[in-house]
Amino acid sequence: MNGFPEIPHKIAPAPVLVLGLGNTLLSDDGVGPVLVEKLAERKCSWNTEVDFVDGGTQGLALLGHLSGRRAVIILDAVKMGAPPGTVHRLTLPELRSFSSRRADSGHESNAGELLAAAELLNELPGQLFVVGVEPETITTGVALSPAVQEALPAARDQVKCLLDQLKYP
Repeated sequence: MNGFPEIPHKIAPAPVLVLGLGNTLLSDDGVGPVLVEKLAERKCSWNTEVDFVDGGTQGLALLGHLSGRRAVIILDAVKMGAPPGTVHRLTLPELRSFSSRRADSGHESNAGELLAAAELLNELPGQLFVVGVEPETITTGVALSPAVQEALPAARDQVKCLLDQLKYP
């Protein structure tokens, strides 16, 4: 008893982060923020176990959101050459392979820089996934294309499935 308050020996990990990336002013590029908004509407399903963040195009400014997470799910438009509206689910090794290609938009390079900085600072979560939707068009506009709009339920289901798998550490 030294007069100082007891410090807990274990600090609980931060909640799982669901991070929507993309520019909502560039049509299908805004699918990440749209998805995170739809998932956050049902936040009560996950209580305090999940944080939902619309990261937009903030890039390295999002680094603090990754700190201390055991898992992160990134939601984004992902161009892989599949038909528009195809839902992709990538793990960190697959993402590294994919990210080594040239980025097609500004936020893709920022996402890569964000993850590289997190890795350099030893802040990468133990588990990282990307749920991406193949865009049809990335041009000025605030509406998602019909193909991407139709893919939203399937992408949302992929995220729910991952969250259910991650629920118990």
